[in-house]
Amino acid sequence: MTPPADTAPTDRFFALLAESLAAGTLAKLVLGKYHGPEPDLQRLTARPVQLRGQPHLSFVYTHRTKDITKNHPVDEAMALLRELAGPAFSHAHLLTTAEDVQLLFSRKGKPALVRRPTAQAREAATTHDREKHRFLDLQRPFLRELGVTDAQHKLVPAMSRKWKQINKFVEVLDHAFDGSPLAGGTALVRVLDFGSGKGYLTFAVHDYLTHTRGRPALVTGVELRDDMVQLCEGAARRLGLDGLHFQRGDVGSVETGATDVMIALHACDTATDHALHRGITAGASIILSAPCCHKQIRPQMKSPTLLQPMLQHGIHLGQQAEMVTDSLRALLLEAHGYATQVFEFISLEHTSKNKMILAVKRATPLPAARRQALAAQIAEIKAFYGITEHCLESLLDRSHPMETEPA
Repeated sequence: MTPPADTAPTDRFFALLAESLAAGTLAKLVLGKYHGPEPDLQRLTARPVQLRGQPHLSFVYTHRTKDITKNHPVDEAMALLRELAGPAFSHAHLLTTAEDVQLLFSRKGKPALVRRPTAQAREAATTHDREKHRFLDLQRPFLRELGVTDAQHKLVPAMSRKWKQINKFVEVLDHAFDGSPLAGGTALVRVLDFGSGKGYLTFAVHDYLTHTRGRPALVTGVELRDDMVQLCEGAARRLGLDGLHFQRGDVGSVETGATDVMIALHACDTATDHALHRGITAGASIILSAPCCHKQIRPQMKSPTLLQPMLQHGIHLGQQAEMVTDSLRALLLEAHGYATQVFEFISLEHTSKNKMILAVKRATPLPAARRQALAAQIAEIKAFYGITEHCLESLLDRSHPMETEPA
């Protein structure tokens, strides 16, 4: 006696089709691998349509030389599709906004069901997972005060890009913190943020340290624009954040004192060098800098003969000057006892200047041999390009001799 055919995969496939029709998520259904009596029929495609206010499925029969369209009410269409799947077409492909479902028939007519989420659904799930792992919570009061969230603590749509930028910055800080001398302690963390602007990152750093890390913190935002200082200081006072303050000034006018974390984003030209210098001399465990403009090195650069055909174009010369400037900054930071990375960071103020220099203080002094090797590399790069002065190097040579241990 022949066992009854397994219809469960087919039943499930058509149940999913019915569900997608009811939910309005059906994109299309394709029946393929035709093996019926019509010699030139290739496939049947069904799509939902509305005719005279009633739901229908529009069938397009694709032949080698022509297409034939027929419209059927949903119940009639479902019955017809059920008759055709298997006996006439050995492959049925259901596409919805959420799933990609295939019903496959073997040569003996045995059905098998394959389901997987669509690329759109996978991307939505991935984005959702990333949102769940944010370093900040949308419920935090400072986000509402700064207009990132509304009164119900929902993200304001226009601030979605800013929200991602804030979280990315805190993520970078979190990884740096774990690898720095600050990790595992309970002491006060002192932060200086030069060019704090509207205070998004300054507030976020204070919240991260006090709320997420549970560390006492004294965070100071430094900004030249008095209206921004008043705006941020007022918000900090309304929220009762005693360890967060804002003051007017810049990297050249504000006394740093002992500093654990130094931040300077988009400090123009040699202001970046002065900020890095202030971080080193203040003994900062973490320095975060996003350099902007590279005007000092470019006029000094004498293109080596081999590179002259490349660097005759202004855009290439500018990119080369940027790379050389920031590479020398990274080497100088390393020579002064910092583990340094240079990497691409997302734009903070709708700008393409999205490079980040991250320097984390090493636990032990740099060996003399390594310091000498770095000094040689710096000298060779300067000689190769004909550079006579790099601002950060000059500042450090005058003020901050490096500590080393014997090789």
